[in-house]
Amino acid sequence: MINRRQFLNGLAALGGSYVLTGCGGGGSDLGADGSAVVKAMSKTAAAASANGTTVPSATSIIDYQGSVWTLTGGSVYKDGVKAGNNYNVALMLWFGGGVYHQGTGGQFYGWNGSTWIACNDPRLGGTSADGTTIPSASYIIDKAGAVWTVVNGVIYRNNKTVGNTYNVTLLLWYGGKIWHRGTGSQFYVLSDVSTSWLPCADPRIVTAATAGTFFGINGHYDYRYTPAQVVSIMKSTGCSTYRVGCTDDPVQLNAVAKLAQAFQSAGLTLFVLINQGIYDNNRVLLANESVAYNRGKACAAAVATALAPYGVTMYECGNELTRENDIILDSTNAGTKAVDFSNTNWPVMRGVMRGMIDGVKSVQPAAKCGINFCVADIGAADALWDGMQPDGSGGYPKVRWDLTTWHNYEVYGDIFNIGTDGAGPGFDLPTYCKARYGVPFLITEWNTGPESTQAYRATYISTQFANYFKARKTKNVQSVMYYVLDSGDATYGLMVDGVALTQPYGAFTGFIASNPDV
Repeated sequence: MINRRQFLNGLAALGGSYVLTGCGGGGSDLGADGSAVVKAMSKTAAAASANGTTVPSATSIIDYQGSVWTLTGGSVYKDGVKAGNNYNVALMLWFGGGVYHQGTGGQFYGWNGSTWIACNDPRLGGTSADGTTIPSASYIIDKAGAVWTVVNGVIYRNNKTVGNTYNVTLLLWYGGKIWHRGTGSQFYVLSDVSTSWLPCADPRIVTAATAGTFFGINGHYDYRYTPAQVVSIMKSTGCSTYRVGCTDDPVQLNAVAKLAQAFQSAGLTLFVLINQGIYDNNRVLLANESVAYNRGKACAAAVATALAPYGVTMYECGNELTRENDIILDSTNAGTKAVDFSNTNWPVMRGVMRGMIDGVKSVQPAAKCGINFCVADIGAADALWDGMQPDGSGGYPKVRWDLTTWHNYEVYGDIFNIGTDGAGPGFDLPTYCKARYGVPFLITEWNTGPESTQAYRATYISTQFANYFKARKTKNVQSVMYYVLDSGDATYGLMVDGVALTQPYGAFTGFIASNPDV
């Protein structure tokens, strides 16, 4: 359905072309400044019907070009000629410079100069203000232009029921999503499936993250920096959290264990990515969910056993697994729908995730385990959380994590208003996750693209830091970890071989110095 702004923009463009056509090739009465045309337009505009005029009760409508619109026998006529294909018209409306009609079924249509386009009643206005509720409002308009109402405790979208709802006491428009509450006080949010309501908390509840780990950065186990040098860099930048990945490979694990020992002494936080994937050493997809679970558990248990003595208590179980080619069906999809993912290979990913969490907990029951997502992967997150397959079938093992972790590169969009498949109406992803999963939210990788100039990157760092920092006190954003300390060149890092890249490094350290994480 086209929204009112789109329709009126089209109407304005059409109106402009109409006037130009009317001006034609010029004549003796057309002054150099077009004053005759302006006068003519002023006369017709002055003669136009009052904004909001309807037929009935009026007998006709006059538009800005002086055309007369009438309603006869249930059809709309313009200057005595039937205007396009229309019938069973109950109401004609002149509003905001446009002509509309409403059929007996209640649907409104707007005239674009040649045909009628379905739309909302333009008198309703545009998208509702964030936080609008029914009651006290009588309706809500979402970003797609759909009109939501509640009648006798049942939710309607464009006059059609949405899933199975009853005893609804509150309908809420918040963070780009529709939520409702029943008489039992339980909140629900509309999922990626247009008729599926998922249980959640009230999204308006303000939740502040624990202070002390907000400013973070990524590194690698095979850096040429010594653990002592990494600690020194962390202190000079003002960062508190360092994300580094490894598997149970002895070379990787020994390197990270040395970092953990140095970080423990320095009072810094090491956030360890357990980088086990869905493939074996020959890049062959693990055979099934059981095999994947056992491999994930063995790897994570080994990592936790080696690092627990050095105070590591936070682990990320897998890196961008939802974006593997064998999992995401089309990498250009945002991941808001469960059907974006492979139903066949889904159990392997679920198994390795469950295995890693259980492996860590078998060694450190109180440790915090995160599961990682990208772009707008709430379709994947919801399915894992609720034990669902991408095909909608349920009853499978649930993946329950202690930390929701996300990657938010510039190309993915604004995480607080992230779109659907790169285009659709945006929504506030951290707010959604806070309400759905009820655990802290961490952005474990963020940056602009490698093609960006150093000046652009510096501006981006300052802007994003400000957006993220504000959210830590309301949306439970516990940490944001810039990617990366040193990329070996000027594409992503803050430094190369210990030498700072002046502009991004200055923006990064300057923001931290001016905004204490308290």
